[in-house]
Amino acid sequence: MKIAVPVDDKCMPAKVCISLGRAPYFLIYDTEAKESRFIDNHAAASQGGAGIKAAQIVADNNVGALLTPRCGENAAEVIKAANIKIYKTSGVSVTDNIDAFIDGRLAVLTEIHSGFHGRGGE
Repeated sequence: MKIAVPVDDKCMPAKVCISLGRAPYFLIYDTEAKESRFIDNHAAASQGGAGIKAAQIVADNNVGALLTPRCGENAAEVIKAANIKIYKTSGVSVTDNIDAFIDGRLAVLTEIHSGFHGRGGE
């Protein structure tokens, strides 16, 4: 399965970014092939709707799961429409979160917030 994680840097010791929409990059990790690649999040520079645009980038990469600390309701709708499950990250280490996901230790993200709508948080 391929998974997506919003990250601050283009390297494996990267930290999970707190914002899905404003994350500079996404890590796309294939749990079967154990391969990773980083993609730019062009939505991060958007004046508005960054969460929705970022969610579409994630969906366009054919992932089965998104690991993120939080998600706005509009972005969550895009993710769910693409049949992608959203899991809540634990801590900031990308590798720890990938390992936790593979081991079944990450919870499904159930607390979807209303979004920041121009306030720069998502």
